Amino acid sequence: MTRGLALHDLLLSGIALLAGLVGGLLLRALMRWLGVRASRTRWGGDDVIVDALRTLVPWATVAAGAAVAAEVLPLTARTGRNVTTALTAFVIVAATLTAARVVTGLVRTVAQSRSAVAGSATIFVNITRVVVLAIGFLVVLQTLGVSIAPLLTALGVGGLAVALALQDTLANLFAGVHILASKTVQPGDYIRLSSGEEGYVVDINWRNTVVRQLSNNLVIVPNNKLAGTNMTNYSRPEQEMTLLVQVGVSFDSDLDQVERVTTEVVAEVMSGVEGAMPEHEPAVRFHTFGDSRISFTVILGVGEFSDQYRIKHEFIKRLHRRYREEGIRIPSPVRTVALAQGSAPVVIPPQRGGERHPAV
Repeated sequence: MTRGLALHDLLLSGIALLAGLVGGLLLRALMRWLGVRASRTRWGGDDVIVDALRTLVPWATVAAGAAVAAEVLPLTARTGRNVTTALTAFVIVAATLTAARVVTGLVRTVAQSRSAVAGSATIFVNITRVVVLAIGFLVVLQTLGVSIAPLLTALGVGGLAVALALQDTLANLFAGVHILASKTVQPGDYIRLSSGEEGYVVDINWRNTVVRQLSNNLVIVPNNKLAGTNMTNYSRPEQEMTLLVQVGVSFDSDLDQVERVTTEVVAEVMSGVEGAMPEHEPAVRFHTFGDSRISFTVILGVGEFSDQYRIKHEFIKRLHRRYREEGIRIPSPVRTVALAQGSAPVVIPPQRGGERHPAV
């Protein structure tokens, strides 16, 4: 010490430290009030910033009070420098954690707004968090007087060994970045792999892609496997799709009446069923003379892949009811077996219109 420690030194130091603590509590309450205000806005970024500052600002105020308290005390130059360095490192750590929360929160907000889903691509969030924390760690070491040049050199030399040991992990990491950067798959898309798995993409992290099936089971696909397989994305370039339903009527049906009734049912389903496309123009296309029926395709508009099951269900029910009301017959396959006395059974293929051959 340069001089003796007096009572007023302790009082001033205690007052400075207490002022820092009280200021930290008041600022924390202020940040909580600002958080309530920010939650009422449409932009999610202000929520992230206020939530992060709620931690940084109070601790920075406490550190400032401790710095003033140390300045009041008659400390030696070396002790004063050590205290200042320790407080500076403390503030840098708090600022680093806050910056990591802010940046990763903003990245998550952007990812959610781009994909329009609740889930987010955590691969970008994790990469951002690691980069920010690594920079903060290096700054803390430099502040404490530790030279980071040898550390960077060691990391550069050891990076090769780490890369060789983590080939699969790095392959999945870069495959995930490539998938998201190329926008072939985004969280919320409905995909089907060539191996048969299909479902909604829940998340793409640093190692694998999580796919939720319609049965609510999760399928975990490594990113490099996903990037190297044949895949159908039902949400790209747009979610809206067409649904083809095969129907058949008997040969004695009035095809103009069949087309008119079917078109009316399609229009009814498109305007009255959730997930359908009201602006879709009904389309009926006759295409085949079958063994016992005239087959045709009905084209429906579907807003999203999973809606097709509900729309097809309602369409078949309503079409069947209308056909019965209109007297339009949907024939079942008919095959007549003619038996000749004293000989083996003879199978005669079905005839048009469901005509039956008399038994011999």
